Amino acid sequence: MGICLSITTTHISHIPFPIPMPPTLITGTAGFIGFHLAKHLLDRGDTVIGYDNVNDYYDPTLKQARMKILEPYENYTFYKADLCDREKMEQVVKDHKPSIFVNLAAQAGVRHSLTDPFTYQKSNLEGFLNVLEVCRHNDVENLIYASSSSVFGGNKKVPFSVEDSVDQPVSFYAATKKSNELMAHSYSHLYGLNTTGLRFFTVYGPYGRPDMAMFLFTEAVLNNKPIEVFNHGDMTRDFTYIDDIVEGTTACIDNPHRYEVFNLGNNNPVELEYMISVIEKELGMTAEKKYLPLQLGDVPKTYADIEHTKEVLGWEPKITIEEGIHRFIEWYRDYNRK
Repeated sequence: MGICLSITTTHISHIPFPIPMPPTLITGTAGFIGFHLAKHLLDRGDTVIGYDNVNDYYDPTLKQARMKILEPYENYTFYKADLCDREKMEQVVKDHKPSIFVNLAAQAGVRHSLTDPFTYQKSNLEGFLNVLEVCRHNDVENLIYASSSSVFGGNKKVPFSVEDSVDQPVSFYAATKKSNELMAHSYSHLYGLNTTGLRFFTVYGPYGRPDMAMFLFTEAVLNNKPIEVFNHGDMTRDFTYIDDIVEGTTACIDNPHRYEVFNLGNNNPVELEYMISVIEKELGMTAEKKYLPLQLGDVPKTYADIEHTKEVLGWEPKITIEEGIHRFIEWYRDYNRK
């Protein structure tokens, strides 16, 4: 015998239906930082829209491996598209109505900007203007974008503070990142767009970029090839592990600001020779070193002052260089067995 239940309109109106949260759009999800951030947000239950042109600046095989990990998530949608395709970006934003836009897609690399500056002009300037315009016209509440420690250029004062002048970039890549900060400031001032710029300091970790020192050195040592040590080894870098970067970026996603710029660095610079020695210890091998002069556009030292970041975001890094290299090399060995 069937049972008939009668629910009045009054009762229905009091049933607490959950209100779905708007998605977060992340550009550069095939890239190193974008991939890790997207996975972190997906794991905590956020809905993420990925956007990347999957270019061949470095071996796309690594990008495909990152993308394959994100594909199974039901709360993830991916679009293969370019920042310079404004119509496509506009359509994606109109279709999904993200409240948060994280722009991590850009042409990276100081050295490559010496030989192909027009790629940086297209992606980092024209592409970023498209991001700003799309956010402005589509009620995006919060824009977070990648800047770089490179903006500090040849500054002699260390550690590098967000209050320091950054008007003397020593590479065109750095100039485009400083331009992004200025462009964002104008849109925050003119249109009330919440923007946060993140100056990343030498990010490394699993699925890291193969053109970065950590990856290059590990690969060379394992293959009994010499590593190139620039400035004759007199180099210091504020290496920052990817999990710390993701936590700092997530803090900015969860706490919008009208206009802010933060340093995300380890606040513990490491001599290049020491970093190499840790890699050697982890691999149980000795590196053959080829000492070279400082490269054009490069700087001998980076060092993040994170007092402002700690005060405003409540963020500080947790992973030491020794632990970070251990995790990276574990991943590298596993990845290259497959």
